[in-house]
Amino acid sequence: MSLLAHLAEDPSSGPIPGAADGRAHLFNDRTAARYRRSVSDGVGLVASTVARTTRPFTGVTPAELAPEISGIDLERPLGDPAAALDELERVYLKDAVYFHHPRYLAHLNCPVVIPALLGEAILSAVNSSLDTWDQSAGGTLIERRLIDWTAARIGLGEAADGVFTSGGTQSNLHAMLLARDEACKLVEKETAAAGAPLTKPQILPRLRILASQASHFSIAKAAAVLGLGYEAVIPVSCDQDRRMRTAALARELNRCHREGLVVMAVVATAGTTDFGSIDPLPEIADLCAQAGTWLHVDAAYGCGLLVSPRRRHLLDGIERADSVTVDYHKSFFQPVSSSAVLVRDRTTLSHATYHADYLNPAHSAERLIPNQVDKSLQTTRRFDALKLWLTLRVMGADTVGELFDEVVDRAAEAWRLLDADPRYEVVTRPQLSTLVFRYTGPPPTRPARLDAKRLDAGLSDPELLDRANLHAREALAASGEAVVAGTVVDGAHYLKFTLLNPETSLGDIAHVLDLIAGHADRYLSAPHAAEPEFTRARAS
Repeated sequence: MSLLAHLAEDPSSGPIPGAADGRAHLFNDRTAARYRRSVSDGVGLVASTVARTTRPFTGVTPAELAPEISGIDLERPLGDPAAALDELERVYLKDAVYFHHPRYLAHLNCPVVIPALLGEAILSAVNSSLDTWDQSAGGTLIERRLIDWTAARIGLGEAADGVFTSGGTQSNLHAMLLARDEACKLVEKETAAAGAPLTKPQILPRLRILASQASHFSIAKAAAVLGLGYEAVIPVSCDQDRRMRTAALARELNRCHREGLVVMAVVATAGTTDFGSIDPLPEIADLCAQAGTWLHVDAAYGCGLLVSPRRRHLLDGIERADSVTVDYHKSFFQPVSSSAVLVRDRTTLSHATYHADYLNPAHSAERLIPNQVDKSLQTTRRFDALKLWLTLRVMGADTVGELFDEVVDRAAEAWRLLDADPRYEVVTRPQLSTLVFRYTGPPPTRPARLDAKRLDAGLSDPELLDRANLHAREALAASGEAVVAGTVVDGAHYLKFTLLNPETSLGDIAHVLDLIAGHADRYLSAPHAAEPEFTRARAS
């Protein structure tokens, strides 16, 4: 009797009671029609929600929304996709923050292009995992092709390679891991040749990373994760445009050498989070070459310049980097997540390689089987590269670059508007699309309804102006009319526009500036405004 015939006669081999209900929800050849209906209903709900959205946010507070979420009994399924979508509209879509809206001006969240959304739908349904070839055949090659394309745009050379990541933080961590191990390998070789070999644990306390004061916090986090400690990152001072001072970098390189410290990496930033500033890459590359130090360029934000028809020159010098971070989900208009880390020398990626017999055995590498897990910090990994692939195949790189150029143009116009507005001070003229500014006072002709005496008192009190700027941001978000970000510059509270939406007009920006000024003016003219915070808190 064949095995199949034996199983047919065995009553214990039948379906498990209740399993049929679950199998009806699995996506396969028998449920394709159900899948099409469900996804179509979901897409329809999102499309209709976006079509009728008139503001970027409703202003809902955590205290208001939390009971809605916590009140849902997850042990009692609805059983009906339509009912689940209705519930989702109530607890999520209604109050979501919509980055497509032209008055969302806060963080580095971009509106997304439709070809990338198409890619998102496809990749989630097929569910390829980009760790090994036998899980993602075509996906592996598409990702590798996009890495080669990006490396060519950067100018890293024929030996370059890389891998997609979850975002800039992971890309920066990955780059710092490679830089750390390259530095340790070099010190081990030098000390062995000198007859006093050092082991890796002995070398780690001597390692340092030099990064500008305006660099991303993920560099410090990477140092901590890699066992070096936050103190291993030495901040290098910036000029008035918030770009790394090369003279200060040279001093720090020399000081570290004198003190027997090993600079494992210099991190230059091409598009700081707060200011959009681009460090002087050619000069920094010169200093790194002289010192024999790994150069990492964090271009998570500024990578859009790689496809800019008019501004690619702002990245001159990036081709000399040893590693580069790019976030396509910032300036390539891709959905989260879509990022990559690239290296000049593909052999350095071996520092992240580990061969597991059950996944990527060493003999598979010998047979040149392309397992992406050999390069990655992640194992299971989404086919996020598909979104960028379809974007390039449908739109083309120049079209993406033109969209990024539009937001940079708009930021330049907004800077001129702010610079001429007596109500505001702006920190620096942007190189990209970020503006950091601060409300400093009412217009020359004060509205009659405002208390002039209290306003004038507020303008002479820096702490009160801080509170007015904080209040204006919070009040604006609560109104839902617009969303802006905030930061601290030289100890004072500032507001921030991050422009990534080509649909944002100068009129939108002017309107938001008027709204901010109105909230700040009303705060300063209120009777409680001049009271110290602790007095008001005690009174309440």
